[in-house]
Amino acid sequence: MIVTLPEIEQYRAELADDPIALRSLEMLEDCEGDLEDAAIALALQVGQEPDQSERWLEGLAKRWRVSLCETEIQTALSQGSIAAAVRSLSTDTMLPSLLAVPVVLFAVKSGIDPFCRPLQEKL
Repeated sequence: MIVTLPEIEQYRAELADDPIALRSLEMLEDCEGDLEDAAIALALQVGQEPDQSERWLEGLAKRWRVSLCETEIQTALSQGSIAAAVRSLSTDTMLPSLLAVPVVLFAVKSGIDPFCRPLQEKL
C-alpha cells in the first residue's frame, strides 16, 4: 500500500500541530510511501517486534477497528480528514502514538466503508 508524496503533504498540513504524527509521516516519506515498511519501522522504534513483514499492519489496524469505526471518526475518514482519528487513537487507546498515523492511513487506503463492514455485519 503506497501513500503518494502529495497525500503525505496533505496529511502533514492537516496534522501540523501534532509532532508525533509528523514523525510518523516523516518515516512514511523516508520509506518512499510504503505504508507497511513505515509501520514496521515505527513499531520497532516503540519497542514492538512485528512477527511478519507482510500484512502486519493489516492485523494491527484490525485490532483498532472498533475505535476507527465509531460514527464520528468513520464519517471524518470518509470525508478525507484523518486528524480526529489520529487524535482519538493517540489519546483514547493503548496504541502507541507513533503507530496511529499508519493505522488510520491503512483504514483510509483500504476504504473506510469496507474496513468497517465486518462490525456492521455482526449487528
